[in-house]
Amino acid sequence: MARTPQDITDAELAVLEVLWQEGPATIRTITDALYPKGGASHYATVQKLLERLEGKDCVRRDRKSPVHVFAPKIDRDELVGRRLQTLAEKLCGGSWTPLLTHLVQAGKLSSKDRQALRTLIAELEQDEKGKERRGRANK
Repeated sequence: MARTPQDITDAELAVLEVLWQEGPATIRTITDALYPKGGASHYATVQKLLERLEGKDCVRRDRKSPVHVFAPKIDRDELVGRRLQTLAEKLCGGSWTPLLTHLVQAGKLSSKDRQALRTLIAELEQDEKGKERRGRANK
């Protein structure tokens, strides 16, 4: 049975942001990126955040060398999808329509964003029609 994804805190998200931007990194590299003048307490904080992210199956640790290297196991799109699904379930009874409607009506979508959505919807409709045709042909 698959584990239910746990939510990511803002501090954990900051660590993931560094890993997404920089790629695999040591605790020291991540600490320096997040706390440029940080000391031992900041190092310990990042170490704890990485342990939590590893427990949530969001990062993997390479233990081959004495200095462990961490890499993300999830990408930004997967995390966005998780968070939006949770939001839709909490606020909209699981429906995405109110979320999408609000984004469109709020006027925060550029013409490029709107065109990308139109293209995506057209592709989804084409895929759906193709599945329907194959389903009828198999009967």
